[in-house]
Amino acid sequence: MKEKYISINNLKVSEILFNFINDDLLKNTKIAKEDFWKGFDKAVHELAPINKDLLKKRDLIQRQIDEWHIKNKGNQINLEEYKNFLHEIGYLKKVGVDFKIETKNVDDEISKIAGPQLVVPIMNARYALNAANARWMSLYDSLYGTDAIEQSEDSVSERYDPLRGEMVIKYGREFLDKFFPLENLSWKEITKFTVNNGLLNIFKNDQKFQLKDNEKFVGHRGDINDPSAIILKNNNLHIEILKDPKAFSAQQDTARISDIIIESAVSTICDNEDSVAAVDAEDKVLCYRNWLGLMRGDLKNEFEKNGKTLERKLNPDRSYISKDGIGLKLHGRSLLLVRNVGHLMTNSAILLNDGSEIPEGIMDAFITTTAGLHDLNHKGNSRTGSIYIVKPKMHGPEETAFTDKIFSEVENLLGLEQYTCKIGIMDEERRTSANLKECIRTLKNRVFFINTGFLDRTGDEMHTSMEAGPMIKKGDMKSSKWISAYENNNVDIGLQCGFSGVAQIGKGMWAMPDKMKDMMDQKIGHLKAGANCAWVPSPTAAALHALHYHEINIFDQQKTILKRTAAKLDDLLTIPVADRPNWSVDEINSEISNSAQTLLGYVVRWIDQGVGCSKVPDINNVGLMEDRATLRISSQHIANWIHHGITTKIQVIGIMKDMAKIVDEQNKDDPKYRRMSDDFDNSLAFKTACDLIFKGKEQPSGYTEPLLHLNRLLQKSNQN
Repeated sequence: MKEKYISINNLKVSEILFNFINDDLLKNTKIAKEDFWKGFDKAVHELAPINKDLLKKRDLIQRQIDEWHIKNKGNQINLEEYKNFLHEIGYLKKVGVDFKIETKNVDDEISKIAGPQLVVPIMNARYALNAANARWMSLYDSLYGTDAIEQSEDSVSERYDPLRGEMVIKYGREFLDKFFPLENLSWKEITKFTVNNGLLNIFKNDQKFQLKDNEKFVGHRGDINDPSAIILKNNNLHIEILKDPKAFSAQQDTARISDIIIESAVSTICDNEDSVAAVDAEDKVLCYRNWLGLMRGDLKNEFEKNGKTLERKLNPDRSYISKDGIGLKLHGRSLLLVRNVGHLMTNSAILLNDGSEIPEGIMDAFITTTAGLHDLNHKGNSRTGSIYIVKPKMHGPEETAFTDKIFSEVENLLGLEQYTCKIGIMDEERRTSANLKECIRTLKNRVFFINTGFLDRTGDEMHTSMEAGPMIKKGDMKSSKWISAYENNNVDIGLQCGFSGVAQIGKGMWAMPDKMKDMMDQKIGHLKAGANCAWVPSPTAAALHALHYHEINIFDQQKTILKRTAAKLDDLLTIPVADRPNWSVDEINSEISNSAQTLLGYVVRWIDQGVGCSKVPDINNVGLMEDRATLRISSQHIANWIHHGITTKIQVIGIMKDMAKIVDEQNKDDPKYRRMSDDFDNSLAFKTACDLIFKGKEQPSGYTEPLLHLNRLLQKSNQN
C-alpha cells in the first residue's frame, strides 16, 4: 500500500501518523499542534545530520579494525599494541576522574526495590496490559501451572489436582517460614490470624504466636478479627496472604488461606525495538497508540476466550489498612519504561526536507516522551514525575552524549524540566562496554539503568573482530574470558559510579519460559552477581523469580561486590577466536544446524506474520524466547565460519534447507504459517534468513534490522 503523506513545514508525514499525533497524542496536553510541528521540524533537521555522522564513524572504525586484523593475520594479538591502536582510532577513550551519577526524582521501583523486570512487545496491547498488571501475581498459580514443582506421580485429574495443590501449599508455607518466620511455630501449623494494636497475631487453635520480626507486618484488609488478607514485606518486596474459604486451595488448608500474592514485575520495559516487527507508519502508530494508552491509563483490550468476550484493562492500586490503622495504597501496576530503537534505522513514516527518511530513534524519542506527558498529569505510572526511556545499541560515549542531546531537545520542545527524561543504557555493544564509565558520564544526570545483553553483545563481539579469525562455538562463549569480564565490568562500573540505591544494574533474559525449575536453580546467579533487576519473559516467570529477591538483599550484596578487584579491560578485549580449531565435520554441521534452525524459526514469523518476539522451538523442541538479538549472534557466527573456511556457502545452504523442513513441521498446526520447503526459491522468509548469513559480514555492526525491515516491507506490499 502506497504511503499517503501530509506536508507540514519542511516535513512530509504519513497521514496515519499525522492524524494520530494531532488527534490523540497532543490531545489534553498544553502543546499546540502548530508549536509541536514547528519545534519538531527544527529539532529533527538539526539532529539527523549528527545521527548520520555518528553512523559514518561506526563504519570508519570498523574498516580500520578490519584492516588492522588483516595486516596482523597469523600473528598472536599483542594486547598493548591492540589497545594503543584502538586509542589511536578513537575506539577507546581515556578514562576520566571518578564521579557519581546525579540522577534525581527516580521512583522507588528503580532505586530502592530490587525485583524482576519484564520485557513486553508494545505492539500487542493484551501482552502489554498483562505485563503492566504483573506487579502482583499468584504464587499458587505460578507454582501449580509450571514445572517449578514436580508433577505428582499419582495425579490423573484433568481438573483441580488436590495432590498437586498440597505440594503448592507446602511450598508456600516453606517460603513463609523462611522469610517471615514465626516465634516457636511453623506457618504449616496455623489455624487463623488476627490483627490487634499494630500486631499480627497468629494462632494454632487457642495458642497465640507472632512474627519474629513484626516490622515485616505492613497491614491488612477486612475485619481485624478475621482479615481477608494480611500484607507483609521483606527486602522492600510485599506479599499478600489471602483468605477465601470458598477457593479450592482453601479447602485443604486449616487456616483457609487461598493464595499468596507476590509482588513480582516491579518494572516493565514496553519495547519498540527487538521484540516488535514495526517497519512502517501503520506499525509504528500501533506501538505508539498502545504506549499512549498506558500513559493515559485507559488502554483496554477485548479478546475472546472459551466463547466469551473478555476485557483487559489496567489494574487499580491495592488498598489496605496499615498497622497504624491508616488507609494506604500499594502501586497496582509495574513501573513502565519504554524502549526506543537505536541510532541505526530510519523509517518512512516521516520524510525530511531532502527526501530522506527520519532516523527512527529520533522519532521515537519525541513521540514516546510526548505520550509520557499524559502520565505527568495524573502520576499513574511515575510518582516522581519522570519518563523512563531505555536506549539500546549505542556505540561509545559520543553516541550516549548524542542521546542526551536528543532528549534535551525533546524537553525543550515539550516545556519539560531538564532531565525529566531518564535514560537506561543498554550495555550491549563492545565499544560501549570498553568505555562504559565515560558513556555513563555523558548521561550522569539522566541515567537510571545499565543492563548487559549477552546475545547482542556477542553478535557485536564477533562482527567487530570478524577478520581476527574463526570464532569459538556459541556454547563456549559464556565461559570465555571476555564475557566474564563484560558481566563483571557492568556491575563494577555501575557501583563505582554510585548506582546502588539510585539506579538499576540489570542482567539479561531467561529465554526458556517453560523451564521454570531450571530458572529457579540458575537465575539467582544474577542476584549474586550484583544485579538489582533481571529480565524475565512472562508474568509467571516474574512471580517465581521474585522469590530470589526475598532470599538475597541486593544492596548488601552490592556493598560486598564493591570491595572486589574490578574486571580488567585486557580480559574484556580478549577476542574469542578458536586456537587452531580441529572440529569434526559432524561438530561443525551440528553447530550450524542449531543456529540455522532457530534463525529460520524466528525469521519466518517475522517476515510472514510480523511477529517480533515469539517462543520458537529449538532443534530439540525446547521453546526459546527469540528476538532480533538471537538472529544477530547466529547469523554473525555462521558468517564468520564461512569467511574463515570452517564451512562453505554450499554446505550452509544445504543445512538451511534441511532445517527449513524441520521448522515447517514444527509449525504445521499454525493456520497462518507459510511453508518454506515447498518452494525455497519463492519463499521470502527463507531468502531473508539466508541473506542474514551470506550478507552478514557487510551488515552495519552485524545488525539484522536492515534486511528484516526491507523484506517485511516487501512482504506487506505483496499481501496488499
